[in-house]
Amino acid sequence: MSNKKYIFAFLITAAIFVTALYVSNTLNKKKLDEVRLVEDRLSLNILSSETQSALLQETSCKDVNNTFLTYELADLGNKLSYAASQNSSDNAQIVTLKHYYSLLQIKDYLLMKNITAKCGIKPTFLLYFYSDKSGCPDCEKMGYVLDALHEKYPGIRIYSFDYNSDEPAVKSLISIYHVDNKLPAVIANSDPYYGFKTVNELETKIPSLTRLKIEFDKARAASSTPATTTPQ
Repeated sequence: MSNKKYIFAFLITAAIFVTALYVSNTLNKKKLDEVRLVEDRLSLNILSSETQSALLQETSCKDVNNTFLTYELADLGNKLSYAASQNSSDNAQIVTLKHYYSLLQIKDYLLMKNITAKCGIKPTFLLYFYSDKSGCPDCEKMGYVLDALHEKYPGIRIYSFDYNSDEPAVKSLISIYHVDNKLPAVIANSDPYYGFKTVNELETKIPSLTRLKIEFDKARAASSTPATTTPQ
């Protein structure tokens, strides 16, 4: 009877272990499939952006803010964030995805700089440099601030890069704008701003955002002013 109990306990333990192993492998496979899907889409969009660059040189200036690459960037950025949250930031596939995404952002940045210059538009470009490492406790909070800023001013373009990335294009970007390792860092139209900033602080310190805030406040005030009627 004693031996039967041990055998029975062993079988139950083995069944639990096999079930847990199966579930774990299934979930890991699902995560990897999601990562590969994001990787395939990023690769396709990098190739697509080459074609867009040529086509958009002929775009009408009234369509400057309507390039569909912008929407693809936002969509892929969300998927990459999800994939990264499900895997280690040191995961080889995640690192590769971040390289692809960084290249796609730089392509969009250069493309929009050329188009806005051609159209005589003064855009607001924000280059955000962060670190996934423990040395930047404010980086995650700064990311939420920039999300809120973009929600308030959809017309601004925000590009985010890992300061510690070994992607040559990102390193070149850091070198061109002389970005110091004092993170988080925001480069607004070539001017650097270091450390955590609230939405209000960014609006106060960055001239182009100050102008946007004035316009935003005027528009909000006008929309809230009740219409008056002329007495007959």
